Amino acid sequence: MFNRSEFDKAREGDLKSIEEICASAWEPLYRYIYYKVQNREEAEDITQETFVKAISYLQKGNTRIEKYIIFLKNVSLNVIRDKWRKKKHQGTNINLDDVNPEVISLEDSAEISAQRELIKNALSRLNEEQRKVIELRILKGYTVTETARIMNKTEGAVRVLQYRSLQALSIIFRNND
Repeated sequence: MFNRSEFDKAREGDLKSIEEICASAWEPLYRYIYYKVQNREEAEDITQETFVKAISYLQKGNTRIEKYIIFLKNVSLNVIRDKWRKKKHQGTNINLDDVNPEVISLEDSAEISAQRELIKNALSRLNEEQRKVIELRILKGYTVTETARIMNKTEGAVRVLQYRSLQALSIIFRNND
């Protein structure tokens, strides 16, 4: 996409080169980050932060970058890890005097039980093959390859079946509202 001179210009602070690099890399980088965090707002923030860090690194001129998208993905992974570490260390402040564990336990248990029943009911409305693919892929976390082997299907057939099963579940949940 870009030749070495674009990076050299960006390293020197040429705004047009920086904009071109960002414009061409934004979409694949955003999709990669979104895949990792599964949250639109967080993915947008991390994408922006990645570009800021990458540009500042570029301008330091310490190394030459051969594949800029791989470089950006590595920077984004570092940003994601930093955010996760911060969240992990922050925790939540709780006033223990205000907490009634019995009430919270009952509320959580009732809500989880209701959600489980709703899911169980929806799954029972799928055909056997659809239930099986949802169970293997989503509930048990098998890969497409493993699921295909277990179900004696091609990987493409498993993907299509999973897609159609999720569409059917979506319709079932929508009709239950």
